[in-house]
Amino acid sequence: MLHQDYQKIEGKRFGEERALYESHGVWLQNCAFDGEEDGESALKESTDLLVQDTLCNLRYPFWHDERLTVERCEMTPLCRAALWYSSNITVKDSRLHGIKALRECDHVLIEDSDIVSAEFGWSVSNLQMKRSSAEGEYFMLRLRDFQLEDVTFKGKYSFQYSENGVLENCDLNTKDAFWHSKNVLLKNCTVRGEYLAWYAENLTMVNCRIIGTQPFCYCKNLRLIDCEMIDADLAFEKSDVEATVTTPMISIKNVASGHITLPALGEWIQTDPRAKGVVTLQNI
Repeated sequence: MLHQDYQKIEGKRFGEERALYESHGVWLQNCAFDGEEDGESALKESTDLLVQDTLCNLRYPFWHDERLTVERCEMTPLCRAALWYSSNITVKDSRLHGIKALRECDHVLIEDSDIVSAEFGWSVSNLQMKRSSAEGEYFMLRLRDFQLEDVTFKGKYSFQYSENGVLENCDLNTKDAFWHSKNVLLKNCTVRGEYLAWYAENLTMVNCRIIGTQPFCYCKNLRLIDCEMIDADLAFEKSDVEATVTTPMISIKNVASGHITLPALGEWIQTDPRAKGVVTLQNI
């Protein structure tokens, strides 16, 4: 169904409960979901939607929707849980500022958007995000099959239990990131924060800058390729790791297995006789 075939609604305000429930083939432009009626679920159970230049100031506007495009829209802090249980979603040039803005959705593209949303992206699959910024806590919990490019993030507890993803040219200022993640690749990224990637499995980082204390503990099949590690102490504890690090490190502790190469090391801590990892000092 082409957009020119949609029913166009322009310049209207909708405040009532389920204002456009079960709409199909609708193009909204310069509209508002707002008002003293304080209605919820404006476009629930709808298909083939184009929503442009529209204010979303009420709860749960896009639940159980199929084939939804949102462009140049604002979802305010009052727009809680905006996109749930929906699929084939495109969001461009928009602001998503309500808590839990995206959850349990499939096949999602987000471009050139600003996200301020706690608990964003839980249990989402097949996500692409490009040229966007995000802020919140528990970001992208249980995310599956994803690609992020040129994304900046600020907050705590990101990408926990995430699987099968690629991040490129991203800047993450976070804490407890990638815990229990599986099959994730980061390329040319900067990651700041404490306790990075504990319990991760099959995590690979290439040409990344890693900043913070106690990274990479209890990991399986961890791979670092030409990465910087700044302020890194007590790193790699009980981990299986192959790493080439291009900067000196403060300390490395009880590496379970593998090989780490770096130019200088302040302290090599071996208090566990089961730790079989090897450290080699050489110019990288």
